[in-house]
Amino acid sequence: MRKAFTLRNIVVAALLVMLALVPVYSQATGDVFLMTLFTRIVILAMAAVSLNLIMGFGGMVSFGHAAYLGIGGYVVGILAYEGVGSGFVQWPLAVIISALFALIIGALSLRTRGVYFIMITLAFAQMIYYVGVSLDRYGADDGLTIYRRSDFAGLINLSNKTVFYYVCVTLLFATIYGVWRLVNSRFGMVIQGARSNERRMRAIGVPTYRYRLTCFVIAGAICGLAGVLLANQADFVSPAIMHWTRSGDLIVMAVLGGMGSVAGPVLGAVALLVLEEALSGITEYWQIILGPMLLAIVLYARGGIEGLLRGGRHD
Repeated sequence: MRKAFTLRNIVVAALLVMLALVPVYSQATGDVFLMTLFTRIVILAMAAVSLNLIMGFGGMVSFGHAAYLGIGGYVVGILAYEGVGSGFVQWPLAVIISALFALIIGALSLRTRGVYFIMITLAFAQMIYYVGVSLDRYGADDGLTIYRRSDFAGLINLSNKTVFYYVCVTLLFATIYGVWRLVNSRFGMVIQGARSNERRMRAIGVPTYRYRLTCFVIAGAICGLAGVLLANQADFVSPAIMHWTRSGDLIVMAVLGGMGSVAGPVLGAVALLVLEEALSGITEYWQIILGPMLLAIVLYARGGIEGLLRGGRHD
């Protein structure tokens, strides 16, 4: 029987409470930047959780996951530019289009393995990136300004930073809960079984390709929703949002926090982005400090930060 009050569980619970209380602290201290920073952290944590679903639990190392951030963001930006500001249209459409792209990319890339899978997902992401660069009507590589956030007919005012933050936090918590339910269901057992030994799973009659493709599409849809939030938060979208380096950032968040753990990417996103912000205030060459720190965690903290909290072991 697992213990409830482990160091890992206490830290994760404290982190989630801290995320929920950020606006309270921000208003008490008048530090507006803190809430802006943590809004971005929460959104990217959501994208990292979606990547971890396929990478950590499914063994599918996608180097093009940021493409869905861009797709979700551009759907919002383009619709807003064309005069469609309703969130009831923008958000579902962004998620559906992200899922459709994930279906196409996954249907082709999941027929490969290892480095070939990584390269194909990277190639698709770069193709989508260059499509964004070529959209002259929508700002091309200069990006597209979104003059008005998604409108929910007065039900939710996303222009209010506190309201928007809590929308992001609620969606992050819902994503964590949904992924936790998913990976502990029969569907999740199949995905994890296929990661361990796909040939054996197929031999006992499990259609692993369909399961893995479904998982890939779910992850793409969640990341597309994160792209919707990111576009609304920045009031701007550009091809840079889906550059391969952004996909690399998401991988670092998942690995740093702990792959194969539902809460790990959240820990990784908070640690990485807070460290970036703190070190960039000390020196402009902050990457020289951050790089060795990340290297040490990967080499000596088995399972990332979550593995460290578990005492270097997985339950």
